[in-house]
Amino acid sequence: MPAFIRTILKTLAHWIWRWQNWLVAAALIIAVLAGCRLWPHPSLRGWLPSSTAVYDDKGHLLRLTLASDQQYRLWVPLKDISPQLVDGVLLHEDRWYRWHPGVNPYGLLRGAWVTYVRHGSPQGGSTITMQLARLLWGLNTRTPLGKLRQIARAEQLELFYSKHQILEAYLNDAPYGANVQGVGAASLIYFGKPAKQLTLPEALTLAVIPQDPSRRLQDGQGANTLISSGLANARNRLYAQWLASHPRDASLKPLFALPLTLRPLNRMPFEAPHAVEQVLASSSMDADDSSAVLSTTIDLDLQHSLERQLALYVKRNASRGIRNAAAILVDTRDMGIKAMVGSADYRDASIQGQVNGTLAKRSPGSTLKPFIYALGFDQGVLQPQTVLRDVPTAFGPYTPENFDGNFLGPITATQALIRSRNIPAVWVASQLHQPSLYDFLQQAGVSRMASEQHYGLSLVLGGGEVTMQELAGLYAMLANQGVLRPLRLRATDPQVQGTRLLSEEASFMAMDILRQNPRPDDALGMQSMRMPVYWKTGTSWAFRDAWTAGSVGPYVLVVWVGNFDGSGNPAFVGVEAAAPLFFQIIDALHAEHVPMDEPIRHMPANLKRVQICLASGNLPTQWCPQKGFTWFIPGKSPIRVDDIYRPVVIDDATGTAACPPFEGKRTHVEVYEFWPSDLQRVFQQAGMPRRKPPTNPSCGNERVDGTPPSITSPLRGSTYALRLKQLADERIPFTATSDAGVHALYWFVDDAYIGRSAPNELLYWQPRSVGQYNVRVVDDHGRADQRLLDITLVE
Repeated sequence: MPAFIRTILKTLAHWIWRWQNWLVAAALIIAVLAGCRLWPHPSLRGWLPSSTAVYDDKGHLLRLTLASDQQYRLWVPLKDISPQLVDGVLLHEDRWYRWHPGVNPYGLLRGAWVTYVRHGSPQGGSTITMQLARLLWGLNTRTPLGKLRQIARAEQLELFYSKHQILEAYLNDAPYGANVQGVGAASLIYFGKPAKQLTLPEALTLAVIPQDPSRRLQDGQGANTLISSGLANARNRLYAQWLASHPRDASLKPLFALPLTLRPLNRMPFEAPHAVEQVLASSSMDADDSSAVLSTTIDLDLQHSLERQLALYVKRNASRGIRNAAAILVDTRDMGIKAMVGSADYRDASIQGQVNGTLAKRSPGSTLKPFIYALGFDQGVLQPQTVLRDVPTAFGPYTPENFDGNFLGPITATQALIRSRNIPAVWVASQLHQPSLYDFLQQAGVSRMASEQHYGLSLVLGGGEVTMQELAGLYAMLANQGVLRPLRLRATDPQVQGTRLLSEEASFMAMDILRQNPRPDDALGMQSMRMPVYWKTGTSWAFRDAWTAGSVGPYVLVVWVGNFDGSGNPAFVGVEAAAPLFFQIIDALHAEHVPMDEPIRHMPANLKRVQICLASGNLPTQWCPQKGFTWFIPGKSPIRVDDIYRPVVIDDATGTAACPPFEGKRTHVEVYEFWPSDLQRVFQQAGMPRRKPPTNPSCGNERVDGTPPSITSPLRGSTYALRLKQLADERIPFTATSDAGVHALYWFVDDAYIGRSAPNELLYWQPRSVGQYNVRVVDDHGRADQRLLDITLVE
């Protein structure tokens, strides 16, 4: 080994031996410092509670909430704060921040000299780190002892946190007047924009406020929102210093001559209050969501449009006792709630305006009827032109009536839904199985339902309760071809594929019927010239709720008119109270050029169009005088050959039905309408009696065509619960519909004859005990119908 290398090694070893204690001490100090920095410690972000900023889908601020300590404080990462604001704060508050260890000795000595020796204005000489320590620990730094505590806490911060973290925390916790803390909240409150979008005059204005926030903002919180002269002078002095290191910004000098306004706290945005409160409530229940910023699906323009229309409508109709209303608008493409107006006036305590009406459980009236018919289409109960009976009908102990108290006789399913007839709807519901309407609503997520037995068939006519949001989801499901997807109010809520509850064919047919429902103001028949609207009204029992729900373009709109206390009003009729508001909103959206183009919906491939006889809704014969078309699902929709119009051979000599054989007789053929007995009775009551088909008793037992009787009471699959104490007095009504040529019906229970009744006439039977019975009816032509009847006892 060369001698010079040996010399170097000896010198190095001697130096290490001589300074080893110092090296060990330095290593220990470095290890301690590293340990302090690496040791787990709470984040500065969570040291103080934060406000929450709620935005609409376009970034407009809806509301900035107070933190739990009643301060406006919104945490913003340093990377999302304007670099001009950061540099301005450092220039104004602590230009040596990146180099000192948390304390600036020169600043402390200068502050002590001015304050205690020269007895001038108190100066603390605090660094940004020291100011953060005072804010976090609430220190009183006006005394020497308090200042020492502040220094110690500042060194603690420097040990445990990086310069980046400390600066970020200070900018988010610095005072900005009143109860505003941090640049995130101050930027939103005073300038209505995020801290990243501040202009240089705005950034330097915020930079000088924390040094004396109460005095510099005192002139800017009244009616005059121009910044005070003191604040303007302080900002301009900082701008002069700024130009020394940013000479290119001299071109911005004209901006500093312009007036600058600060928005007062009392003019903070308070938009879409019900939607904001709902999203805040859902966020508070989500333990995984601690975000200080919440983005919603609300469109503030659409929100304002709905709010205006509700306020105008309530004001115009106050004389009718209409004081409150609610509405919700949903985009069916992504299921986002675009507007939510929970009451006519959030601030009106007399109508309980702060209650969110879109979450209240209310009776939906007839707004559920489209889903009854859609289920019937899916289960092969009927098709759109099936003729239903709108006649007095007892469904066991339940005897519903129509809203107008009248009966229309034979009516197609399409017209029954459009005209909201109750009897046909209850009959369709009574035929449903797997799922029933109750099962369907449960699958659709309707909450807090009682048992199915509790509602019975009254559920069809609004006997249950739904919320506006649940109803909006159901109508969106129809618009989305039978696929149910959850509503979204937060922009981060996932868009899911959903669950199919109805077939595409059934949804299409139900929507097609709703499209044919004429507007209440369409006296001139101009609906075909407007955008298609699919809608249905509803009125709850005792006139407590008036509804209109439907879809137009890509949106579903649900409107409710009523009182939150449940009090009724004869004016609360769906078509008279809610429908005008519904179409007023739609017309306003159209006038405001909201895109209302309907999404492309292809006709289901398995849906066919077939010709029918309009009177019966069945396949036409040569005798049918009027024919039309209906939608038809092959293999599912019920359809048979028409039997209303039948030819009868008439004997010219007697004018009665001719008996076969007809050879040698002078006869002619006439076509008669063979309506069942219950429909014949309705025609007669309406003053439109039909010609009774002729009969000839002398024809004997010749075969007679026609339909067999159909038992309408007892209901198929029903169970009758009889009271034990009144068993001797309990009676069960039997009734059946029959063909036009029937004069008598004969009733049997377990093959035992119990009596005779005329068509559509009630016959009462008293059971002798509990159990299962076979009820059978036979008409006077030998045609029969039967069903099982279960009887139980209750106390």
